[in-house]
Amino acid sequence: MASNSLPATMPALGGEASLTSYLQQIRQFPVLAPEEEYMLAKRWAEHEDTEAAHKLVTSHLRLVAKIAMGYRGYGLPLSELIAEGNIGLMQGVKKFDPEKGFRLATYAMWWIKAAIQEFILRSWSLVKIGTTASQKKLFFNLRRLKGKLQAVEEGDLHPDNVRTIATTLQVSEDDVVSMNRRMAMGGDTSLNVPLREDGEGEWQDWLADDAPPQDEIVADREEASIRHQLLMEAMDELNERERHIFTERRLKDEPATLEDLSREYGVSRERIRQIEVRAFEKVQKAIQRTATSRHLLDAD
Repeated sequence: MASNSLPATMPALGGEASLTSYLQQIRQFPVLAPEEEYMLAKRWAEHEDTEAAHKLVTSHLRLVAKIAMGYRGYGLPLSELIAEGNIGLMQGVKKFDPEKGFRLATYAMWWIKAAIQEFILRSWSLVKIGTTASQKKLFFNLRRLKGKLQAVEEGDLHPDNVRTIATTLQVSEDDVVSMNRRMAMGGDTSLNVPLREDGEGEWQDWLADDAPPQDEIVADREEASIRHQLLMEAMDELNERERHIFTERRLKDEPATLEDLSREYGVSRERIRQIEVRAFEKVQKAIQRTATSRHLLDAD
């Protein structure tokens, strides 16, 4: 299975005009049971069985479309985003190891997102988005943070929102203002755009579903499980005192106060704060190191 071409019997995706038909077709492919997915993945990994690979790919096409929907605000055709995501899916299938203990949807999701983001970065000029890692991070997170802040006003952001976003992403306020202006030029894809020329149906009708796709549910559940596992493994880097302070300050629903912990350990509040920060940095580095080695680090 080539990483840059679709299997011969894949549903055709020839542009926006055929997108409605494509979205309907991919719903016909069943979600695989864990045991079936495992056996198909083994057949591909051990024998390069293209029929097995085809079933693995087609059963996850809905996941690609769902992820691609989340990137529709960058002024690029949804059909092209899906096509790039499909390439990422096939790369994920090609490299998937069923013996690692997690589902294909969890693993492939990272490849899908990476492929779509690479396509967006290629499509937007470097003059528009900048070249530094922080600018690229700002590019892919600005819309999400604006949504959280309900900053839907046209034109420049309110200074308070600029300040919040800059602090969250650790970039300058000037970068936030500049990127917001540049992205405003890219336009937005409305969910109210008709699916067909006769005006019947809208994109939001396709998105609206009484229940989320099973593969997305599985991906979300297993992603949370993997992140929890990474956290638990990372905490092995801490000594007993660091682990306790980190847990009490960062993982509890009602965190302990610096005052409480300073009394418990007989040290100053500032000392407790220093231990907490050091423990957090050690955990963060351990998670990044492990996740990178497993190809599970999010591209965001």
